[in-house]
Amino acid sequence: MTTRRNTSPTGRREPDGEVCRQVLQILALIGDKWSILVIGQLQDQTLRFSQLHRAVTGISQRMLTLTLRQLERDGLLTRTVHPSVPPRVDYALTSLGSTLLDSMVAMGEWATTHRQEINDNRRRYDTTRSPRTQP
Repeated sequence: MTTRRNTSPTGRREPDGEVCRQVLQILALIGDKWSILVIGQLQDQTLRFSQLHRAVTGISQRMLTLTLRQLERDGLLTRTVHPSVPPRVDYALTSLGSTLLDSMVAMGEWATTHRQEINDNRRRYDTTRSPRTQP
């Protein structure tokens, strides 16, 4: 993987391998389907855990908890605990998290535009490769 900039914010040159490792870790996080769906739900609003759980179809409570913790750790969302009984916890995107929205929308638009072509390619591939010819 090549990068355009391999210096740290302090100006120290970082080894290319280290930069690549860090970039791949970040891409794995923001490319995760649950992260994308959570960020998408928070784009215009602050939501409680239960609201997010209902809005992100198919996610388990455990996976939502893990996803929220990782996004908070990376500074992409904030978790605000309000002193009440029961405690109320709100999640919102940070300004850093909001910077992902344009890229996510662009990727979603690309997928929407090309979904039929990709589905056709998958069908063609699957029908031309019998189980006996697959490696």
